[in-house]
Amino acid sequence: MSTPKIAIIIGSTRETRFADKPAAWLIEKAKELRSDLDFDLVDLRDFDLPLFDEPASNLWMPSQDPKAVAWQEKIAQYDGFIFLVAEYNHSITGALKNALDQAYKEWTKKPMTAFAYGSMGGARALEHLRAIAVELQMVPVRSALHLGGRDFFAVHPMGGNAPLSTVEDALVPSLTGMLEDFSWWVKATSAARASDAAKAA
Repeated sequence: MSTPKIAIIIGSTRETRFADKPAAWLIEKAKELRSDLDFDLVDLRDFDLPLFDEPASNLWMPSQDPKAVAWQEKIAQYDGFIFLVAEYNHSITGALKNALDQAYKEWTKKPMTAFAYGSMGGARALEHLRAIAVELQMVPVRSALHLGGRDFFAVHPMGGNAPLSTVEDALVPSLTGMLEDFSWWVKATSAARASDAAKAA
């Protein structure tokens, strides 16, 4: 079996977003820790998605907007997803919710986890994301990574703006456990999907 492909999805599109700093740190550390997974950064900014305006989800009928179709084709390439989750008013960003709604089949039967951040470590936003993932038939894994409290303000531009490396001693143990959990589910679901495809052929 080929190396599973994992999308690290940057879920904020604001010009002044903080997401680029944790995204760069995450993909570097993930590649160091897991040679059994192939990681890509996927930035919602690159897709210019309209607000969802299709007659129905692509579970039921093909989408018409070429930007939505391009997004679906991109997501379909991956075997699992790690979301960069900014907490906006106790939930995920509107841009991320819209991106999730613009596909369905491409998410299904694939695991997801997250690197969530905010004053409370993005915990409330991640709970919302997990509920959405269940409805999209993804497999939310238990383990996730949270950047919050003093560490968040130490590295955020509105705080100390230090590099993430200054707080990584607190993050790497959780990241290691998260990726171990996630890798197991990536391999299990990839094998199951391959089996289903073989039976359908």
